[in-house]
Amino acid sequence: MTKIIALTNQKGGVGKTTTAVNLAASLAALDRRVLLIDLDPQGHATMGSGIDKHDLEGSVLDVLLGDLRASDVILDCPDAGYALLPGNGDLTAAEVNLLSVEGRERRLSEALAPIAGEYDVVLIDCPPSLNMLTVNALTAAHGVLIPLQCEFYALEGLSALLDTVEQIQANVNPALDVFGIVRTMYDARNSLTRDISKQLSDYFGDTLIKATIPRNVRVAEAPSHGLPVTKYARLSRGSQAYRVLAKELIRRLSL
Repeated sequence: MTKIIALTNQKGGVGKTTTAVNLAASLAALDRRVLLIDLDPQGHATMGSGIDKHDLEGSVLDVLLGDLRASDVILDCPDAGYALLPGNGDLTAAEVNLLSVEGRERRLSEALAPIAGEYDVVLIDCPPSLNMLTVNALTAAHGVLIPLQCEFYALEGLSALLDTVEQIQANVNPALDVFGIVRTMYDARNSLTRDISKQLSDYFGDTLIKATIPRNVRVAEAPSHGLPVTKYARLSRGSQAYRVLAKELIRRLSL
């Protein structure tokens, strides 16, 4: 059965898009059929997949508005190994354009219904805010994967995000689950990182993903080449960490 996973965190700069792109590539390398959806107006997941966000014939916004079918917009990313439903700055108009649309929070869910079964995993890269795009992602998803940097303000943002998940569960998607919390930009030499990591482990238990994603210069370099780090620097620490994360999710979620 297809698993639809929303990668989200209301705090920016936590490695959300980097995790979406590299997890998609790592799952694809493990013979899973993967669709990555770029629902962030910044379009970084699109660019990181080797697609020019400024030169799209159609985007996920056209799908949300019902002007195009998802199958008309999905692009193949052979270098990355997965399929992409691209996004760009046009998504900034989504909030206003969807305002008068009936059932606007379910537009993505309805658009994915005809094609989701063609993939083993659908990953949704959400914007770093709670808006109609994020609500659409959480309504369409079976579960949430939360990238989290081990710092004080990240914990505060995590609390707000979990409140949001509970609201979505109560109002539009009762089946929504928290699939896991992923520690990103992880530096075990840092005492604050270790302290917060222990707090997360004590409080969330098995919800905390065992795999950690380290700070790694190759991970930071890869997007400028339009490649996941798993393709750009296959033997780097960052690449290996994402492969471990993918394997853990396959076991956890029976992907």
